[in-house]
Amino acid sequence: MPLVQARGLQKSFRGKVAVHDLSFDVVPGSVTGFLGPNGAGKSTTMRLMLGLDNGDGLTTYDGVRYHDLDQPLRHVGSVLDAKPFHPTRRAADHLWMLAASNDIPRRRVDEVLDIVGLHDVSRGRPRTFSLGMGQRLGLAAALLGDPGTLILDEPANGLDPQGVHWLRALLQTLAGQGRSVFVSSHLLSEMALMADQLVVIGRGQLIASGPVADFISASQRNAVAVEVDDPARLAAEATARGAAVTGEADRRLVITGMDQRAVGALAFDLGLRVYELVAREPTLEEAFLEATGASEEFRASMGFQQEARQ
Repeated sequence: MPLVQARGLQKSFRGKVAVHDLSFDVVPGSVTGFLGPNGAGKSTTMRLMLGLDNGDGLTTYDGVRYHDLDQPLRHVGSVLDAKPFHPTRRAADHLWMLAASNDIPRRRVDEVLDIVGLHDVSRGRPRTFSLGMGQRLGLAAALLGDPGTLILDEPANGLDPQGVHWLRALLQTLAGQGRSVFVSSHLLSEMALMADQLVVIGRGQLIASGPVADFISASQRNAVAVEVDDPARLAAEATARGAAVTGEADRRLVITGMDQRAVGALAFDLGLRVYELVAREPTLEEAFLEATGASEEFRASMGFQQEARQ
């Protein structure tokens, strides 16, 4: 299965840089989540990867550019729009048109319609489809060629909770078969359950790339909650060692800047009785907000700017 390598991607719109010197890998056998605030350049990056936008840089699929792939649907499947089809063409006919263009047998159309749960509406016209059904039809098109790579921009948009669960299971299954799955989403709680790897960008530039666990463990929000018989003494000693200490109810301390083992060792050295010692790991959402600095793009998308003015 292909290793996807993006190198030096760059794109500007009317003098404003949307993507700047962006490089990352999407490794086979993983779901790689693509995260960034609204306006960070995620959709533009995916279009650059597929050669749909003019820009600088290069993306290769096992060393081959998308435009140079023979029968590209057999190598890369993509969904960049919830309804990328003619509204009056029947769903099955839309897929058959795509299949014929890449010499994919007609039986594959029925197979992918079954996979995405649209077999019963295969003769329906997409203009009557809901947003969620449109997403499923887009996924069917992406899967037509049984590709080794999938590039999906917000594929969960319009899906109900059951559909989101189905999508997660599908993408994890496809990755488990050795495929490279690159997916963007604003549903961070879902991404935490789905993704093995992350690529995080802000203002068009790379912030982080690597395993989800490493991204979370690097967060400054990692902390240790501890309850001892003399919290003031532990707090003073931990502070002296450069840690940050805050107090909670019931004599519990929350310490950042020291891991669980170090806090336990310090309490032992001080001869303190320990009633609780728990590592607190931030959620992916908390780590993401810290890494992106709650940027202006994100704040605007969440309505924070409007609230501040009221």
